[in-house]
Amino acid sequence: MPAFPVLVQPAGLRFDAEAGTSVLLAAQAAGIKLPSSCRNGTCRACMCLMLEGAVTYRIEWPGLSRDEKEEGWILPCVAQAESALEIQAPQAALIEAAPPAVARPLTGARR
Repeated sequence: MPAFPVLVQPAGLRFDAEAGTSVLLAAQAAGIKLPSSCRNGTCRACMCLMLEGAVTYRIEWPGLSRDEKEEGWILPCVAQAESALEIQAPQAALIEAAPPAVARPLTGARR
C-alpha cells in the first residue's frame, strides 16, 4: 500500500500515513500525539486545518459542516490520506515515553 508524507504545523513534525489508515493512527504509530477523544468523527476534538493535500473519510458523514470542509477542516480520527498532507494542529506533540516503573521490594506485609 502506498504511504503519504504528512507535515504537522507549526511544530514541523513529520510522519507517513499508509493508505487505508486514519491520519490519527498513523501519527500515533510514528510517536506523534494529536488531540483526540471519540475516534469516530463526532466529538471534533481532533479537528485540524488541512493546508495542502486530499483526504477521504471512512464514514459517510463525519462531524463537519459543508462550510468547514470547504475551508479545509478535517477530522484526523476518520480521515485517510489520499496524497501528501500538510495540516495545522497546534497541540500536536511527540509522545513521551513513560518513565520506567520503580521496583519495590517484596516484604510480605499486607496493606
